[in-house]
Amino acid sequence: MRAAALILVVLLLLLQYPLWLGKGSWLKVWDLNRQVEAQQQINQQTKTRNALLDAEVRDLKQGTAAIEERARSELGMIKRNEVFYQILETSSDQTTRKLALQAPVSAVSGTTR
Repeated sequence: MRAAALILVVLLLLLQYPLWLGKGSWLKVWDLNRQVEAQQQINQQTKTRNALLDAEVRDLKQGTAAIEERARSELGMIKRNEVFYQILETSSDQTTRKLALQAPVSAVSGTTR
């Protein structure tokens, strides 16, 4: 009887080995599911970014408002007969006070094109 029980336990362990540690084990399936979820999140972020870039490209191809906005913000361009004011910011409060006392107009410059 003892030998039969030992044989059954060994057979049970041999049957359990592929389930837990084999090629298609629960641990590998769990790890692959985790990797799939991570990749799906990355794919979703990439799809969102691509959709934003696609919308921006379509806007730049179809309208002039987006081109004008980019020219103004990135290149600093202004329209004809438009007044441009540039406000200089300083890092220390003492420098700001000194500039305000010496020449209040030097912090704001106006140009026309």
